[in-house]
Amino acid sequence: MLTISDWTSALCRQRYLVEDSLATMINLAITLGRPLLVEGPAGSGKTQLAYALAKAMRRELIRLSCYEGLDASQALYDWNYQRQLTAIAQHADVNPFGPDFLLERPLLKALRSSGAVLLVDEIDRADEGFEALLLEYLADHQITIPEWNTVRAQSMPVTILTSNRTRSLSDALRRRCLYAYLDWPRADRELEIAALYADAVPHAVLTRIVAGIHCLRSWQLIKPPGLAETIDWALSQQVMGHPGWSREWVLATLGCVIKDTLDMSSVRSRIDELVAG
Repeated sequence: MLTISDWTSALCRQRYLVEDSLATMINLAITLGRPLLVEGPAGSGKTQLAYALAKAMRRELIRLSCYEGLDASQALYDWNYQRQLTAIAQHADVNPFGPDFLLERPLLKALRSSGAVLLVDEIDRADEGFEALLLEYLADHQITIPEWNTVRAQSMPVTILTSNRTRSLSDALRRRCLYAYLDWPRADRELEIAALYADAVPHAVLTRIVAGIHCLRSWQLIKPPGLAETIDWALSQQVMGHPGWSREWVLATLGCVIKDTLDMSSVRSRIDELVAG
């Protein structure tokens, strides 16, 4: 059994830094065979956690991106109707609802895998009714296919669910998961993360970049910058030959961190505040 230190080190090698509290929940989720629900603001690194975990464990990552209207045929399984009709036409006694006619969707694929990491991304974007389709998988790592059989996990998948809290999730779903809240990191931790990706940028410049990001997050923007924006801003320094932190550079590269036209106008009107940090 891996220790908390083992998990933090393994994820750090994938350029993903975690606090001990999150590493503990990851360890428990894997050891107990329980799904892990990770909530937090958009851009705090929830999705990237699943990618880093899959790489650290050397397992396949299977991603289910949620959206309004998502149903079982896109998330669990479906039938190959054309193949069914062809088989029926050729063989009158064939059973069209057998495994040969089954189409794998992300959840079924995870159950049939050799212990993949399943990412159910932004579950709060799906309809409330979709949560009910997940409950059997979350509780028992199985899916019942009424026309055929119950498919159980061949090797226990690691399941990560993420939510930006755009709506409340059901108590039934929450009861079946362990829980972690992933907020935007502290300035010192965000500086460490930026340095992992843009190690050639001077420390003083990275410090100003992180301070600028935290300044922007305090301005009630429509889309405040997340960790990906911090990394992009730091990398832009690296690819531009380290021009340093200046008013001109900030104005020229605002598109790395501001992704909405109203936000852009607001930030440009306060550019001196941003440059001053």
